[in-house]
Amino acid sequence: MLKSKLTLSGAASILPFLALGLAPAHAQGEQASQAQDTIVVTGSRIERSGLTSPTPVTSIGEQQIKTDRSVVIEDIFLRLPQAGGGANATGAAVGDSLGSSTIDLRGLGQNRTLVLVNGTRAVPFSFRNAVDTNTLPTGLIKNVEVLTGGAAAIYGADAVAGVVNFILDDSFEGLEMSVSGEVPSGGGESISADLKAGAEIGDGRGHVVGYLAYTERFELLAGERDFTSGTVTAVPSIGGNFTDVASGNFFAFDNNGAFSTERQTFDATPDRFLIQPMQRFHASVLFDYEVLDNVEVYGRAFYTDMKVTGAGGSGQTPISVNEEVTISETNPFIPAEALPLLTFVGGEATVNVERNLGLGLQRTVTSRDTFQLVGGIRGDITDNISWDMYTQYGRSEENATVFGNAIRNDSSGNSRFGAIADTVDIFGPDADFSDFGTEILYQDRTRDQLVASLIISGTTADVFELPAGPIGFAGGYEYREETGSAVPGIAVQNGLGFGLGSVLSLDNASFDTNEVFGEVLVPLLADLPFIQQLNFEGAFRHFDFSTTGTGNADKLGGTWVVNDQIRFRGQRQTTVRSPNLGEFAGPEVQLSLSLFDPTSPDFIPRLGGRFDGDPCLDGRGDAAQCAAQGAAAPGTPFDTSAAIYSFGGNPNIDTEKGETITVGMVLTPDFYPGSSLTVDYVDIEITDAVSQIQPIAALTNCYIDNPTPDNPLCGAVLRDPVTGLISQALVNDFNLASLKQKSIDVALVLPLDILGEPGEAFQLNYQATIVTDYTRQANATVDAVDCKGTFGGSCSGDFASFLQQDYKHRTDLNWAQGPFAAQFSWRRIGGVHNALDEADTISSQNYFDLTGVYDVTENVTVTAGIKNLFDKEPPLPLAGGNFFGTVSEYDAVGRSFGASVRARF
Repeated sequence: MLKSKLTLSGAASILPFLALGLAPAHAQGEQASQAQDTIVVTGSRIERSGLTSPTPVTSIGEQQIKTDRSVVIEDIFLRLPQAGGGANATGAAVGDSLGSSTIDLRGLGQNRTLVLVNGTRAVPFSFRNAVDTNTLPTGLIKNVEVLTGGAAAIYGADAVAGVVNFILDDSFEGLEMSVSGEVPSGGGESISADLKAGAEIGDGRGHVVGYLAYTERFELLAGERDFTSGTVTAVPSIGGNFTDVASGNFFAFDNNGAFSTERQTFDATPDRFLIQPMQRFHASVLFDYEVLDNVEVYGRAFYTDMKVTGAGGSGQTPISVNEEVTISETNPFIPAEALPLLTFVGGEATVNVERNLGLGLQRTVTSRDTFQLVGGIRGDITDNISWDMYTQYGRSEENATVFGNAIRNDSSGNSRFGAIADTVDIFGPDADFSDFGTEILYQDRTRDQLVASLIISGTTADVFELPAGPIGFAGGYEYREETGSAVPGIAVQNGLGFGLGSVLSLDNASFDTNEVFGEVLVPLLADLPFIQQLNFEGAFRHFDFSTTGTGNADKLGGTWVVNDQIRFRGQRQTTVRSPNLGEFAGPEVQLSLSLFDPTSPDFIPRLGGRFDGDPCLDGRGDAAQCAAQGAAAPGTPFDTSAAIYSFGGNPNIDTEKGETITVGMVLTPDFYPGSSLTVDYVDIEITDAVSQIQPIAALTNCYIDNPTPDNPLCGAVLRDPVTGLISQALVNDFNLASLKQKSIDVALVLPLDILGEPGEAFQLNYQATIVTDYTRQANATVDAVDCKGTFGGSCSGDFASFLQQDYKHRTDLNWAQGPFAAQFSWRRIGGVHNALDEADTISSQNYFDLTGVYDVTENVTVTAGIKNLFDKEPPLPLAGGNFFGTVSEYDAVGRSFGASVRARF
């Protein structure tokens, strides 16, 4: 039989001490008992006999996931101190997220977080190599290990900010069913049901696990939450606004048909999505089977069918026309009060019509099918050396369709509205334009990933041992090919829809990489005074990318175990990341700048914080710099619907490089049994970092903070040479000068039995990330921006996280007594300020959750609780928010009640 191996966190000397917000204390002893088995830790491919590693790893256990009633992976990472926002249920991320949920470790970008499943790559859905965690089997997760810091030498490119490894329960036996639900006020409910079964096969030579799950999340509309009331989306009325071109006479009708001589609008904000509805079905199978002594085949198959209804690239603003049409004097629909206001020449009047078409708010329905097949064979060469060879292939197929839109022009290029303006009643709200509207294909997208790898690992025990023990080693080869294609609908390609902009197609862009890697673990000293164990670790990986050529990553580190109570660890890793498909080949998308302009009727609340006006027009900008850049004079009217916001890949982009240094200690004092303190210092520097510059940051730097003639950021916003008005904001990918972040991670576990008998049932867990320094330098010729403790687009990378808090913690007070258990959680996000205005601040935000667990029988468990116990609303800064005036990382749902029932047979 093959050796029993476990995959556990290598961050601490004892696994439970790094579990985030441990589940009730009665679950700890079972986990701790595993510490003596041979394990493979996240951050290394070498088996080791103790939980020692130079790399800090946080572990989130199955029991905690169940206690939190985590319906989707997003629920787990919203509570993790090291995690940024990423794309989430709000849909506030721009780019190609389209209803996804992604992981952004340390707020350094979802493109720098590598997601693994049982130690191998999860299949990405986007061109930016992000993984939609909605496609993963939440109920099958046994453990989540989060390595924060570079790991490119071990796992390859993308592991710049860190690695998230989802460990699945591939040894489950029996039958388990569960149902759960969350019920906030006014909408946003979620329900989930899953079934898993596992059994031995072939007289114990193999094992198989099957899993089925259905999840549904219902919509939550902005009108259900008071904090959105300050966001107004004023769109033209369904009744319409009319201007006689010849005379300038104006008249209008409101949504009820009342005549007026003032412009009529209505607020569309209340019907916008605050939380996007989602439906998901998932099926997976995992197996292993020993075909020969010491030779085992294994594999897994995933399939997820998901549908998300959201804002999409066009937002949700109802479409309106604003154009000149010809009205005949014999038109029977002209109201009597409007007739004398029209000027007829030759029996015809030219009228500018601005009206909503009554098709309702737009919505984009994204259907995403994802599957992954993994097959491998592994075995033992000797008692101390093993091999593993596997191949995996995954594909994500996606269709995004826009509803509530229409084709603007016919095949001859003539206005479709203009063609019917004289034949239907356009005066007032009674016209039926449902036949005018149509569903429009936004994009069909396919993403493929192929990985093949061979790994040999073990120790030198068969040949020799050092005085402190045998040398551990691992080495191998990996081939990876990434392919993607995107075909926008004809209307989107040619800009024929209302407000959809234009998107270019991407025809089977691809790259591949050949990589060889090696790793050693050398025991230097052991069983000496003050040196129970002293280890050195090293790793090296050589890349050969088809796009950017060759590169190397390495790791040097060590662990010093003083005794059972004190351990020190440290490492230095270099990383290299070649541009992903989206960064070097992503299709350029052109949207109207008005979608990002808070003063425009086209404004989309989830796109806030990226543009706040032209400083040369509103008087904030340096007058000499504005003149030198050819800007229009202050006070000049500017219609942002005439300007373009474009983003996409850059074929000239280069690799980014990084260096990570971590130093930490683990204390498990004998005088306080069961307690532990873990402290790790993390220093990450990324040079030539691939990112984007939002127009708000470029304009502020060019015209306010650094108004010099040679400021390169001025070129990120183009001006019309005739009018001096902004014509295009360029938000394409390029290589920044650097990103630098320094932080301290702290984890504390305190059993409270020191308080006597009343405290024996309690345990306190605390985990925090404290950012001590975070800067972002767009170009070597301009000063770095201080991003520590800020919010806003100036420090946002990869279209995702908007919040760069300098402090975040989770504290859990756990209680367990017999069949009962409870957990009181306190989550805190430190105070921040607008990256462009230190006077615009958000105070620290505190959220409290309460959960109770009851083991009804040995096989049936009921969990119930309240999230956001005191119904904390998201804060509203003065400016710079990206989501209905707030920042999308804060809780927009409010208090919710939930429960789950789990039965095992």
